[in-house]
Amino acid sequence: MQGVISSVLWAVLGYDPIEVAPITLILVLNGTLMSYAMAATLFRCRERSILFKLLVGSALSLVAAVINAGVDLACHFLIAHGDPADVNWTNVAYTVIYCVALFHGWAFFYIALLSNFELRERERRLALTREEALTAQMRALRYQVNPHFLFNTLNSIAGLIEEGASTAAGRMVLSLSSFLRTTLELDPMQDVCLADELALQIGYLNIEGERFSDRMRLKLDIAPGLEQALVPSLILQPLIENAVKHGVGSSAGAVEILISAARHGETLELSVENDLTIEPQCATKKPPGTGTGLKNVADRIRARFPEMGAFISGLVAPHRFRAAITMPLRLA
Repeated sequence: MQGVISSVLWAVLGYDPIEVAPITLILVLNGTLMSYAMAATLFRCRERSILFKLLVGSALSLVAAVINAGVDLACHFLIAHGDPADVNWTNVAYTVIYCVALFHGWAFFYIALLSNFELRERERRLALTREEALTAQMRALRYQVNPHFLFNTLNSIAGLIEEGASTAAGRMVLSLSSFLRTTLELDPMQDVCLADELALQIGYLNIEGERFSDRMRLKLDIAPGLEQALVPSLILQPLIENAVKHGVGSSAGAVEILISAARHGETLELSVENDLTIEPQCATKKPPGTGTGLKNVADRIRARFPEMGAFISGLVAPHRFRAAITMPLRLA
C-alpha cells in the first residue's frame, strides 16, 4: 500500500515512477521494518493501560515518521542525484506529515487489534473459569447423593435385621452393591436418557421393596417420546428416597409412588408424588426430615439450568406430597 501511494506521489511531483522505483522499494522496506519494530514494542506493552499504549504508539509514530522522511531524503540525494541546494523543504514537511499520519494509523490499528485480542482472551478465561467452577459445584452436589442414599439404605438394612429378615437383608446388600457400582460409574457431568434414569431408580425401589413390598405401589406416567429426554444423572434419586422414607416408611398401609414426566412447550417436568399418613391439621407442613436430598436437587437444577431450571415441593393435598423439577427439554 505504501509503495502504491509513494508511486502516485512521485508521479504528482513530476518524477517517472519507474526511475524512482528503487527509492520506492527502499521506502517500502524501511516502512515495513519500522512497522514491525513498532508492533514488537507495542506487543511488549500489551499488559499496560490503553492510554499508555496510545502514548507509546504516538511517540513511536513520530520517531518512525522522522526516520522514514530522512531515508526518503537520503534516497533522493543518492539515487535520484538531487542537489542538496535544491531541497524543497515544503515537500519534506509533507513527507513527514504523511509518514506521521501513516504510522499513527498503523499504530492505533495494531493497538485496537491487541485490545480486541485481550478482550476475547479475557472472556475465554472467564468462561473457562465459570465452567470449571460449575463443574466443581455439580460434582460436589452429585457426590452428596451417594452418602445420603447410603445412609438411608443402611437404615433400611438395619431395620430388616432387627425384624429378623436376614435373607431379605442379604438380598438387599447384594442389590445395594450392584446399585452403588452402577452409580459410581456415572459421570456427574454426563446427562443420561430418562429411560436409563428410570431403570436405575426402579433398581433402587427394588432394593427398598425387600422391606416394603407389601406396602409400596409404583406407578409410572411418562408421556410418549420422553424416554429419550436427557436429564442429569441421579436427579430423581433424592426425590424417590424422600417418597420412600416419608411416605412408605412412615405409613402402615399401602402407599403409591407416582413418577411422572410431561412436556410443556420447550420444558420438561419430572415429578415424584407419594401418599402421606398425616393429620389434616398438619397438611400445610412438609414432612419431617433434614431436607438434604431435596435441597441437593434444588441446588443442582439451579446450578445447571440457571435460567430455565426450577424445583418446587410441597403438599398438593392433605395426604399427598409432590416434588417437581423443571428443566429445558433436550432429546438424545
